[in-house]
Amino acid sequence: MAFMVKHMIGGQLKDLTGGLKEEKVEGEKSEATAKGMTQEEFEEYQQQLAEEKLEREASFAQKNAERATVRSHFREKYRLPKSELDEIQIQAAGKDVELPSELAKMIAEDNQEEEHKQSVLGQLSSLQDVDINQLKDKVQATFGDLKETAEKCEVM
Repeated sequence: MAFMVKHMIGGQLKDLTGGLKEEKVEGEKSEATAKGMTQEEFEEYQQQLAEEKLEREASFAQKNAERATVRSHFREKYRLPKSELDEIQIQAAGKDVELPSELAKMIAEDNQEEEHKQSVLGQLSSLQDVDINQLKDKVQATFGDLKETAEKCEVM
């Protein structure tokens, strides 16, 4: 199949150029000339490809480390066993890996909600038939009464 395509297109290209170029045997062509570059350009191109590959690998390792950090955060939060793979990925990044900012905001909001739910007022607000304002007024009135009786007490 490739032979037929090369034969059909190659002949037409040869006609366009007028046959001015000498046809070399493919085994003799260097990789640079096969791609239409000089040897120096080809070396620069190869170096550029290698640098881009290293950048992609570093970015990939960083993303993996961020994901591992998120997983380890949730493992700590829900008291799940730690994963060695996550620790290896975090160490492989080589830098200090932090949670992504959006996720950190979400976690902070969740922590605030949990703290509110764990407080006494949070527990009371979860009850349906409780008026918190009325309850606060009663508590303040009782506290005021206790202060007055404490002041009147002769033992103290």
